[in-house]
Order: sequence, then C-alpha cells, then structure tokens
Amino acid sequence: MLLIDAANVVGARPDGWWRDRPGAAQRFVEEVRRAAIAGRLEAPVVVVLEGAARRGAEPGAVHDVEVVHAPGAGDDTLVALAAAADGSVLLVSADRQLGARCHPAGAKVVGPRWLLDRLAS
Repeated sequence: MLLIDAANVVGARPDGWWRDRPGAAQRFVEEVRRAAIAGRLEAPVVVVLEGAARRGAEPGAVHDVEVVHAPGAGDDTLVALAAAADGSVLLVSADRQLGARCHPAGAKVVGPRWLLDRLAS
C-alpha cells in the first residue's frame, strides 16, 4: 500500500495552499489519481486528509486511490492504517515522528519529493 500523509506532502509545496486547504486537497487528490491511472503509482494508494482539507475530497475509492478522512489527528489515522495493512506499506511523509510510529508495522518511509517527482512525470 502507498500511504500518503496529504498534509505533509501538500505542505511541501509553497504554492499558497494555506489560503484554501479544501481546494489544495482537491487538486492534490486529482493529481494522485491521474498518476495512478497513468501507472506512475502502484495500487493500492491511500490518501489521508485531516481538518479543513477533508472538505476537498469525498472519502472512498476512485481509480485505485482511496481517500480517508481522519476523524482526529491525521497521524493517528496513518498509524492505524499502516498497522492494519495486509502487505507492505510505503509511507510518504517527511514527519520523522510519524515514520517512527509506523516502523513497528513494517512501513518504509519516503519523503514528499519521492511522490512529487512521480506526480510531475
């Protein structure tokens, strides 16, 4: 599973996302779905949205990309998803504490640049 900390990845691009968090989340999820359709991301892909960003994309799966709305802290949801995964987990986040929390579940961690490079291809 490719598990994406959307807040962390969106926050890695200083493009004014903070002025419209739902809009930034919507654009990001659309980018991820286009990359999945084009075969640049291997399914399954899970994008976790928290806070105001949840208004940018409905929860559920479309084109091998599932959007999950964190009911509270996004990190807690990401840790729970990593722990519940049946297979390998690749977590996209620059948050070292989150990575350390997901390591016991066997998750490998890559930074936002890894994903952003695949979205831009």
